[in-house]
Amino acid sequence: MTVGERQLDILQVAPRYPPQLGGVENHVQQISERLADRGHNVTVVTADERRGGEHRTQQNGVVVRRYRGFAPKGAMHLAPRIAAVVQRSDAEIIHAHNYHSFPLLFAALGAGDRRFVVTTHYHGGSTSSTRDRLLSMYRPIGRWAVQRADNVIAVSEWERDQLETDFDVEATVIPNGIEINRFAEATAVGRKRPYLLTVGRLEEYKGVQHVIRAMTELPEYDLLIAGSGAYRERLEHIAREEAVTAQVEFLGYVTDEKLPGLYAGAELYVTMSEFESYGMTVNEALAAGTPAVVNKTGALREWCKYDACIGVDTIERDTLSKAIRNAAQLEVNRALAVDWKSLSMKLAHCMIVGLPNRSRARRRVNELSVT
Repeated sequence: MTVGERQLDILQVAPRYPPQLGGVENHVQQISERLADRGHNVTVVTADERRGGEHRTQQNGVVVRRYRGFAPKGAMHLAPRIAAVVQRSDAEIIHAHNYHSFPLLFAALGAGDRRFVVTTHYHGGSTSSTRDRLLSMYRPIGRWAVQRADNVIAVSEWERDQLETDFDVEATVIPNGIEINRFAEATAVGRKRPYLLTVGRLEEYKGVQHVIRAMTELPEYDLLIAGSGAYRERLEHIAREEAVTAQVEFLGYVTDEKLPGLYAGAELYVTMSEFESYGMTVNEALAAGTPAVVNKTGALREWCKYDACIGVDTIERDTLSKAIRNAAQLEVNRALAVDWKSLSMKLAHCMIVGLPNRSRARRRVNELSVT
């Protein structure tokens, strides 16, 4: 804790938390543990308990309280009990994560007059018709919850612009970070053939199927797929259809200890995801000294301003394979990567000081109440 930084009691509210996998989950874990390291009291409340009731643990200085939630098609995470838990909490700051799920609403309902901070991780849509219908019905509620926040945080400039357009709120950009040394100092995994790498949950919108199809144009490379998910069976079928099973290897879940070495050993990192509010895996690849090819959509397009990252406007196999061959020759400036240590200080400042990024709607309410 730095001079002038006082100890805070912080309640983080999120749909899921590690060991559940995902970018938001990792984000919440990292900032919670960094804030705890700085001397703050941090509790995380989630909706991913499967056994019913409450399950409480302590992980790396963070108290984790899990409650059972209902998540149709893995979406929304409905857990009404969280509202009462937030309301009864002694925390002075309520920090809710992920616009696309109900714990944000429950945090907004339970926060009362305490400082309410929202990191939205907003990407605006999905490739699932079920999720899109749920999000359409949820939008008025989600809009109210976001506009109720004292501070809104976006993890990219793209997300900040989307929030202003869709919800009429002003957000402060605090990007995701990583533990840079873990990746920069990693020992590269050795393999007989050069390989491309993709990392993340195996869902259709992540676009791994496009990379698999491009392998027909890239016989000199293998493709390693790190991650698990329900879409794996479909991806395996596509690899068989394209006759590239000898080039494609499904690694399943890869531990945090092994992941940096995979990045460091790869010729190139590839992500064709359709919806990303930041692009954490691109940050990790660059820190490991590995160039990247990304789908030029959402926040991923922001990485294309760096020389070590090439974006593609279409996902056709010939376009993608050409971009991969070009990007594999690029040099990487590891200084581009962003670390968590500096970001945790900025986040704590945002929580305690109250930056001028309230929603316009809430400012109007406050102005009316004064007059």
